[in-house]
Amino acid sequence: MKVQYRTAGRDVGRILQVVSLMLVVSVVVAIANREFYAVPTFVVSAVLMAGIGVLLARRYSDASPSGKLEAMVTAASTWATVGVLGGLPFVLIAWTISVDPFPAWMNTPPVDETTDVFRNPVNGIFESISGFTSTGLTMAAVEDELPRSLHWWRSFTEWIGGVGVIVLTVAILARPGSGSLTLFESEARSEKIHPSIVSTVKEIWTIYLGFTLASIALFLAVGMPLWGAINHAMTGIATGGFSIHADSIGHYGSPVIEYAVVPVMVAGSIAFPVHYLILRGELRNFYADIQTRWVFIWFSAGSIALTVLLWLNGQYGSLEETFRIALFQFVSATSNTGFGTATIGDGTDVAWTAGPTLLICLGMLTGAAAGSTVGGLKLVRVLTLIKGTVWQVKGVFAPRTAVRRLRMGKRTLSESEVQREYTEATVVFVLWILFLIVGVTVLLWVLSPDHPLEYVVFDVMSAQSNVGLDAGITGPEMPATAKLMLIFNMWIGRLEIIPVAVLLGAVFRSLDLYR
Repeated sequence: MKVQYRTAGRDVGRILQVVSLMLVVSVVVAIANREFYAVPTFVVSAVLMAGIGVLLARRYSDASPSGKLEAMVTAASTWATVGVLGGLPFVLIAWTISVDPFPAWMNTPPVDETTDVFRNPVNGIFESISGFTSTGLTMAAVEDELPRSLHWWRSFTEWIGGVGVIVLTVAILARPGSGSLTLFESEARSEKIHPSIVSTVKEIWTIYLGFTLASIALFLAVGMPLWGAINHAMTGIATGGFSIHADSIGHYGSPVIEYAVVPVMVAGSIAFPVHYLILRGELRNFYADIQTRWVFIWFSAGSIALTVLLWLNGQYGSLEETFRIALFQFVSATSNTGFGTATIGDGTDVAWTAGPTLLICLGMLTGAAAGSTVGGLKLVRVLTLIKGTVWQVKGVFAPRTAVRRLRMGKRTLSESEVQREYTEATVVFVLWILFLIVGVTVLLWVLSPDHPLEYVVFDVMSAQSNVGLDAGITGPEMPATAKLMLIFNMWIGRLEIIPVAVLLGAVFRSLDLYR
């Protein structure tokens, strides 16, 4: 089936117009913080993004409605385009500070090394892709030194990216019957809250905004300053993990704050349809929903296992500190948030041994619930792979005439349904591992041989699972090839690979590379 590129071009244009509004909102934040030098940056970036969007939308305004193929091409193209254009504020603010063409009342700050790295466009694009994909890996060496305008832009990209730029567009522009369902599903979402996809998306944003405000209130209550509470609430509920401090949540040195962040990360790990039911009083979904049940089982089991490993290594002073760090880091990794309270590694020297590091990698791989803000494979796919494999093995011993079913939570799957879902989960898993191997291979090739293998695996896994934890390898001093590889890993990880594979396949076909 041939992809209708005009349809994809129109939809990408519409999405860019909506996302450009984020830059307009950011102008207000810059003014509120008296960073007037940043205002032209956001204005220019907004005009450029909106201009490209208007051009595409008008040029292909007569395109046909989006089908499944077009929706996947749109999703992959949109996330790449938004990621690149979203890097403009980083690059332009860095150059503005470096050149400083403004009078004193514009409050242009002195040049600092952290902001200055964004004069390199690759670093700006990396930061933007990391934000919109809700990853949280950063090129900023000392986040504390960044202007508040960039603190905000980093947090805002993660907050929007946590739900999805396409979901944002559907909420603002879509009308019933506009083909919005296919676009919604292309962003790795399928389960609806209401029969209408537009109503579903608006409900998701209502829940999301409510949790964000509740998180801000919680963080203020436990003693986090207002600016930190706003930014960490946005990136926490988005399971994104950007921080305004170089040492993340560990900056506060407060066990109470660390414990308070955990439920916010857990909330971001639960599917929005389940949140909707729980908020309506149907509390049984905490355990009746198979994904939610396994979120708590996996978070608990992993935290206990990590506590044991760290305690046996004798790395921390008390059992309470060991448990707190293990709980925080495992939930942070498995929810794909990426906040940190402990140093896992500095890139060359061992901080955590291989055992705890690889257990964290396993958590990053699985992720949490599909339909939430997390990345990773998703627990439902992991359960499908495990249960499906057992089901396949048992089938060898079953009579040919047997009518077989598989129970998955509330669902009872027929044999054909099992085969379809098992095949899909297997394909995603195989491609996931394949691209992980490619990323690890490239980084081992371009990085210094001093970096331990488990740290390289950790950083690539963190990028592809959209986590944001790092073992001291990711940073502005990395070779450009390594940065571009991690950008690719973050991109495919956010879209769960299939839309990217469809886009690449369509490009190869149009270039006649299959002959």
